[in-house]
Amino acid sequence: MGAHARLDDIINSATRDAITSHILVDAVRDSNRIIEGKEEDTEIIVTEEAFEPIKTGREKIEGIILKKAQKLAPQYGIELVDVRIKRVNYVTEVRRKVYERMIAERKRAAERYRSEGQGRRAEIAGQREKELKLITSQAYKVAQGLKGKADAQAVQIYAQAYAQDPAFYSFLKTLETYQNTIDEGTTMILSTESDYYKYLKGFGVTK
Repeated sequence: MGAHARLDDIINSATRDAITSHILVDAVRDSNRIIEGKEEDTEIIVTEEAFEPIKTGREKIEGIILKKAQKLAPQYGIELVDVRIKRVNYVTEVRRKVYERMIAERKRAAERYRSEGQGRRAEIAGQREKELKLITSQAYKVAQGLKGKADAQAVQIYAQAYAQDPAFYSFLKTLETYQNTIDEGTTMILSTESDYYKYLKGFGVTK
């Protein structure tokens, strides 16, 4: 019992010095290895940014504790072979402060991820709007080109038809005008000298 008490004093002192000289995560983890896994059919992927980077790690801290304690143990006739960290514990007040710090760190990380996500969303939206305008512009250019070609072909056809028989072409265009401007409720007053009236001359009205 006396040996255990002496050993506890030596190891506890070395442990406090080592733990307080490093960040908490160094006493918990050994590396910056990425962790992937599954839990209840849900895939869990933990990115490197989700953890505070490890500079020392638990294994090296254990080595520091062992090396320091080994210097004091022999005076009590004890040979210290190994030291392992089983649990990191704090008094109630310190534990509360640790929890508050952990919560604050997670909130900062969440806010950073949220800000990065919003920035990425704005970037994607801007790129999408840019591509949409480009596609619309190209489509409008193609549509105008096709419309121009169609108008040119129509003008050419009209010209050819007029050249073959100007009187018949004039007659057809006048009939089109009648169709587009006159319906059953239209009342028109025309001069007998009007070109618009000339094809109506001599038409009988059947009752």
